[in-house]
Amino acid sequence: MNSLYLDTALLIWAYMTLLFLISWWKRDNSIVDVGWGLGFVVITWYLHFQYPHSWSWLPALLVSVWGGRLAWHIGWRKVKQGKEDWRYAKWREEWGQWVIPRSYLQVFLLQGFFMWVIALPFMQRPVPEALLWYQWAGILLWLVGFLWEAVSDWQLQRFKARPDNKGKIMTEGLWRLSRHPNYFGEIVLWWGIWLLLLPCGSWYLSLASPVVLTWLLTRVSGVPMLEKKYEGRPDFEAYKKETPPLVPDWRKL
Repeated sequence: MNSLYLDTALLIWAYMTLLFLISWWKRDNSIVDVGWGLGFVVITWYLHFQYPHSWSWLPALLVSVWGGRLAWHIGWRKVKQGKEDWRYAKWREEWGQWVIPRSYLQVFLLQGFFMWVIALPFMQRPVPEALLWYQWAGILLWLVGFLWEAVSDWQLQRFKARPDNKGKIMTEGLWRLSRHPNYFGEIVLWWGIWLLLLPCGSWYLSLASPVVLTWLLTRVSGVPMLEKKYEGRPDFEAYKKETPPLVPDWRKL
């Protein structure tokens, strides 16, 4: 078991170091966002082949669907923008001559650490031979979260593609029910993965995965960072007053 944790940590270190070298060459730290979802794809298939069990292909498949779609969505957005994401560009300017070591430590290795923590459920052994009822509930929860995230991303992409919406805030579709439906979907699907892998090993250890992901999206890099960008705008403040940040307001249906 200890070697499994260590093997995964070394794999993540090698993967994030490779991403860092690419970002150094391209002068674009936001490449890490494209590599985030793909990192979990690499981890789950590595564990499937290196430490297989009767249904280890299932979480690897679910993560591949989620991670592949997320990487494509963020990657395509980057291609259209043709520049480094504003958050990373701001840090690059603030860090000055220390941009290379701070990028490696504070962007790539830090995200690698969180990737390892969030991947903890996949490292748990042993496992039951057949899926239990609440594991099927976890798969259903994953599906709901995945569709919620994918549809909200698609709606936002269509909204931004219309020239007359330039500079406007998205308040339609799933974005009418909450201000960050994509983050809500991602949180839900990771709780679904935790349920799927609940009977595998130490549940209290794997619980760190959805808890840390929820904390990151709601308190650190997700909701707070984006909302700070629009803070003070009259249209956003009105939207903020009428719309919850994460959990959908079902009454609006």
